[in-house]
Amino acid sequence: MGIKLFVGNLSHETTEEQLSTLFSEAGAVSSAKIITDRHTGQPRGFGFVEMETKLDGQKAISMFNGRNLDGRPLAVNEARPQQKGGFGGGRRGGYR
Repeated sequence: MGIKLFVGNLSHETTEEQLSTLFSEAGAVSSAKIITDRHTGQPRGFGFVEMETKLDGQKAISMFNGRNLDGRPLAVNEARPQQKGGFGGGRRGGYR
């Protein structure tokens, strides 16, 4: 069973390929995704890396949390489960 890692404090120049290559030093990488702003397409400064095993994920956390990449110290930890419902749901204002 794999593990999904949150990777924060990414430089806007960092690519998904660089992220995947770096994390492959700790073990097998299933995927690497940098999150972008849906309106501008610009990177938001964080992403997710999926490692094939929990052991590889724990190794990646210890190896890369605080390590510099493109001049910035990475923040790496286990990703929290994605919450359902988006922005809180409910009715939008103005309609009665």
